[in-house]
Order: sequence, then structure tokens, then C-alpha cells
Amino acid sequence: MTKTHAAAKPARPKAAFFSFGSCEGCQLQVLSSEDVLLDLVAAVEIVNFREAIDERRDDYDIAFVEGSLVRPEDIEEIQQIRKKAQILVAIGACACLGGVNAIRNRRPTSELAKDVYGGRQDGVFKTLAEAAPLVSVVQVDYEIRGCPIDRTEFLESVRSLLAGTTPTVPPFAVCVSCTMRGTACLLGRGIPCLGSVARAGCYAVCPAYGAPCEACRGFHDAPNFEALGDAFFRHEMPRTLAAEKLQLFNNFKDIREQWEKHLPSPSIT
Repeated sequence: MTKTHAAAKPARPKAAFFSFGSCEGCQLQVLSSEDVLLDLVAAVEIVNFREAIDERRDDYDIAFVEGSLVRPEDIEEIQQIRKKAQILVAIGACACLGGVNAIRNRRPTSELAKDVYGGRQDGVFKTLAEAAPLVSVVQVDYEIRGCPIDRTEFLESVRSLLAGTTPTVPPFAVCVSCTMRGTACLLGRGIPCLGSVARAGCYAVCPAYGAPCEACRGFHDAPNFEALGDAFFRHEMPRTLAAEKLQLFNNFKDIREQWEKHLPSPSIT
């Protein structure tokens, strides 16, 4: 009589989470996925996740990386992560765009050291000249944007990656999502919203609750920054206000150049 054996289950891909300059709010979004998180754990083996587990290994297939690069040692660390990971995913505005850390990029680090540390830089202010997104140093295979990321989008993206397909990102503006939701335009109410240039995918949740879009997902495929400035002016807001708001998440030099040449320079704060 021939013995039969059950087919061995395929090994789960190993996943690791890392963070650089950030609040780690995007990783907290992953942890707050509650019962859906069980689906993730069933699909991948998490081997490194400081927010969730004590034991850590470096034999991972997929690296989820939060935060912008802010220190010299960050460069070497992200390069090492890139070498080990088959797939590298940037999660959150800081990792994808530079994020709030890049607000400082328009001021010399010496000035910042003076304001923060009274001019004492040795040993306390070792930083890169600019806070930078991951893609400025290594190849990024996929980005999950937002501040913080959306839990549903994260899990859908993981499912796509595990299936060997590229997750889709909406190419259109947040304004389109507002129209689909039936949300009245905030600009018409004198609220400085960036929805016309911002990339959708967040379900336009901020405008739905009366909060202006801050473009934390970056820009859609064809942003018209001059029209944005004109819209601000038409609703009795200065064009410089549009530029000031764009600095919040999109102030890394390569990203800033996209809007800076179309809008009056904002004040440096």
C-alpha cells in the first residue's frame, strides 16, 4: 500500500518593519487594523516589528519602511535594508515625500542648531542637509502614501504584492473623490484646501469632515499649481498661502521644484 503525504504548505513570505525620522503613526495604523491584522499575520511571517514584537531577525523578504532620512547613518541603514529585501515598500508621507521633517529644508542646519541648541552642534545636531524620502537614496518598489497611511489601502496593497501584482494608485485629484462623496468644495467656503493638486486614494476623508486637504499623499498625475494659486486668490486668500500649505508635506527639493516655480515664494518659518 502506497503512503500518501499531505502537500507541504508554502512558506509564508517574511516581512519586517523599520522606521527612520517619523512618529511611527503609520505602523500604529497597521497594528490598529484589529481583526483584519490576523489575515496579514496568516499571509506573512513578521520577523521584525519594534512596535509589536520583541524578537527580531534580518532574514526578511519584504521591508515596510516608515520615516524620512534625516541622519547620516540613515543612508547606510536604508541601503542595507534594500540589499536584503526583495521588495521595499515606503509607507507614509515621510518615507514617500520627506513629510513634515522636510519643513526644515529651506533653512540651513546651522540656523536650526542655533534656534534649538543655542549654537552647540557637536554631538547633538548631526543631520543631513535635507530630510529626504527613501527614493532619493534607494530604489523603492512601491509607496503607500498618507499621514498616516490608510489601513484598508495598506492591507489591499499587501494582498496585491503577495499575489505578484502591482497595487493601483489613483491618478486623479482628491477633488474627484469629494465630488463622488457629495462633499461641497471647501475653497468656496474660504477654507484653504489643496484637493485640486493632491493625489486621491484617501477617500477624501478630511474634506468630508470639514478639514482642508493638506496633500499628504503628494500630487496627482497632472497638477495645475497656477490654477491652485488663482483659486486661492479668487476666494480672497493670498497665492502665497497655497505655497505655505504645500510646504507641510512636499518640501523635499525634487518635489518642491514642481510647485515652487508656479507659485509665489512662501515665507521661511
